[in-house]
Amino acid sequence: MTLKIGDKAPEILGLDQNGNEIRLADFAGKKLVLYFYPKDNTPGCTAQACSLRDDYSELRKQGYEVLGVSADNASSHKKFIEKHDLPFNLIVDSDKSLSERFGTWGEKKMYGRTYMGMFRTTFVIDENGNIEKIISPKEVKTKEHGKQILGLL
Repeated sequence: MTLKIGDKAPEILGLDQNGNEIRLADFAGKKLVLYFYPKDNTPGCTAQACSLRDDYSELRKQGYEVLGVSADNASSHKKFIEKHDLPFNLIVDSDKSLSERFGTWGEKKMYGRTYMGMFRTTFVIDENGNIEKIISPKEVKTKEHGKQILGLL
């Protein structure tokens, strides 16, 4: 089942890089940018994370909080956060359960090869926990993603 605009996001989102459980209720009264990305420390994913980092204070001023999700493990997430000074948490989705629930894990093709992977997708969840906007893989602008969410592009 893939979640769509208007659906309620799941209450339990997963564990962050420090093993803390992240719940939707932790963000009550705020908009949540939940972005799914393929892999820590790859060029596109680093550009996207750094864009969100650079616009983080403005996102927070406008009532947003940010969470990233990939299938990387906690150790990889910690290194990624440290290396790029990311001010937000990253959810460990090694079993792909959250990604499958949101419909961001599936079959991909590149250079004639087929494999399973993460579709770069961003969900904006409103103050009540409902999905308000979905930025699809073809729409995500990795280098300007923060501004894209803020509606500045």
